[in-house]
Amino acid sequence: MLTVDFDRFPVGPGDRVLDLGCGGGRHAFEAYRRGADVVGLDYSFDDVAGVARMFGALALEGQVPAAARAGGVRGDAFGLPFADGTFDRIIASEILEHLPADGQAMAELVRVLRPGGLAAVTVPAWLPERLCWALSSGYHTVEGGHVRIYRRDELLGRLTDAGLDYLGGHSAHALHAPYWWLRCLVGVHDDDHPATRLYHRMLVWDMMKRPRATRWTEQLLNPVLGKSIVLYLRKPLDVSQPAVVPEPAAPARLEAFAETGHGVD
Repeated sequence: MLTVDFDRFPVGPGDRVLDLGCGGGRHAFEAYRRGADVVGLDYSFDDVAGVARMFGALALEGQVPAAARAGGVRGDAFGLPFADGTFDRIIASEILEHLPADGQAMAELVRVLRPGGLAAVTVPAWLPERLCWALSSGYHTVEGGHVRIYRRDELLGRLTDAGLDYLGGHSAHALHAPYWWLRCLVGVHDDDHPATRLYHRMLVWDMMKRPRATRWTEQLLNPVLGKSIVLYLRKPLDVSQPAVVPEPAAPARLEAFAETGHGVD
């Protein structure tokens, strides 16, 4: 399930792409399939190792152009281990809401994005997220859980203050909002409740079959009930660095996890 719309966020051969806080790697895999050179970065060693294995599997199965490269890097969003202007595209999907010092992560994102490069930033939308917090404290109080709820204008203002220009945006995944409300009602960590299992089966069916009825329904509901908001931004060609930027990590070579030689130089 992709939150970023790659029709609005063009990625292709030769683009250097960072999936910041890649988690399971869904956006990194799509960028790799499109021929980009991709780095999936996450603080979780297990997530990075799993993403790197999947990169290798995609290459072995011939699902990516031969010239594309990809690898996983364990790193910290508050001090990215990359030089200024390293990437043409940066995706930060559902990561900022987890970070106590989100402004520092925004500054780092801007620093490693090249002038003229594009960023796609997604976070949970205010209304669906607020209802989840109200229905269940366990939804967000777990270790590594959400530490804040963004209003769209607040997030956009902070990203533009960090040095990015706004290009456009949208909401996504309206059909997923009721699923999470239901989970919060019956027990957010209960994967076996009949109601949530049935709803999850419907979501999987929808993702696999993509019937017109549910696609149209979700498009109509997204502006109000979309589970995520998505912002597309560009770093200006004449951007100046923010007043306070954390010192980047200084290893000469990144630690990468790729099993087929599709690593990161």
